[in-house]
Amino acid sequence: MAEKSQAKRLRVGEDRTMDWRKWKQEKKKEKKKWKELKLLRRLEKKMMQEVAEKQKEEAEPIEDKGCNYTVSVALPGSILSNTQSAELRTYLAGQIARICVIFCMDEIVVFDEQGEDAKTVEGEFEGIKKRGQACVQLARILQYLECPQYIRKSFPPKHQDLQFAGLLNPLDSPHHVWIGEELEYWEGVALSPTKPGRGSFVNCGMQKKVQIDKQLEAGLCVTVRLNPQKNPESQTQKGVVVSSHQLRTASGLYWGYSVCLASCLSVVFAESPYKEGYDLSIGTSERGTSVDQATLPPFRHALIVFGGLQGLEASVDMDLNLEVTDPSTLFDFYLNTCPGKGSRIIRTEEAILISLSVLRPHISEAVKKGSGL
Repeated sequence: MAEKSQAKRLRVGEDRTMDWRKWKQEKKKEKKKWKELKLLRRLEKKMMQEVAEKQKEEAEPIEDKGCNYTVSVALPGSILSNTQSAELRTYLAGQIARICVIFCMDEIVVFDEQGEDAKTVEGEFEGIKKRGQACVQLARILQYLECPQYIRKSFPPKHQDLQFAGLLNPLDSPHHVWIGEELEYWEGVALSPTKPGRGSFVNCGMQKKVQIDKQLEAGLCVTVRLNPQKNPESQTQKGVVVSSHQLRTASGLYWGYSVCLASCLSVVFAESPYKEGYDLSIGTSERGTSVDQATLPPFRHALIVFGGLQGLEASVDMDLNLEVTDPSTLFDFYLNTCPGKGSRIIRTEEAILISLSVLRPHISEAVKKGSGL
């Protein structure tokens, strides 16, 4: 009798155990369904937020951050010949570089009034009365100052023309990155390439080397867009090579100027880096019409030309490719940017500063007309 009751209790215990397992499994199923339902609600809420944001963006007017125009400056290198020492020549070049960066000039063209063939920056300035080499020195200093400080040491030893360039005021343009500053775009110098198909390393002045997607020759300067850092402990940073011109046109970010050399004034127009050339040209002279009366038309690529010690008239007379004698016929506008001046002579570096200051509102107005604002 006792054995039967014990067996009965065991069977009852087994039934209870089975009921508990079944109950637990059902609870797990319910919990799983609840999690799935909660996840679906989150996804639905997120989708609704994305749709609302998209509708809001479509309703708001699109702001174009790009800069679809360029402004170039052309001046004769002979302005350095009027200085009395190498220090003053260097300082004069530094003044021009600072002014052009302050007003966001995209290009500086240095032309030779004497008609010398000065298309490279090779050679030295051998003296104040030597012809042609002043253009080379001016272009070399302008290029040196435009290069960020943190990659200058990657280049060969300084040229003699740059003897005093280290004393000049820095340009402090956006691509001259400060210590601790974090940017998406950086300037760098390509180092020795890696294995074929794995790109190259670039020195961007950071603690980490940047690995880019292209195989480049060592010593080349490139603009790099950094990819988001996935592994902060990694010894390298990934990036891709981009065009500095694209930064200006796509995001409106000023990224310094380029430097070109022209053998004479006519070559400035004939060898424009833009496919359609300059569609707006402005000559500056005290014999021109007052800038106050000028109304500039919409443009894509503007060129502002300055004369040397004897003005643009001397540049036109020395250019054998030009058959005109009146320089005003070469330009769309021939302007006097400082009417009623109190000094007999305005130096070229002063003329650049004055002209860009008074032309800035005219250029802004012309750009607004071109964009339909």
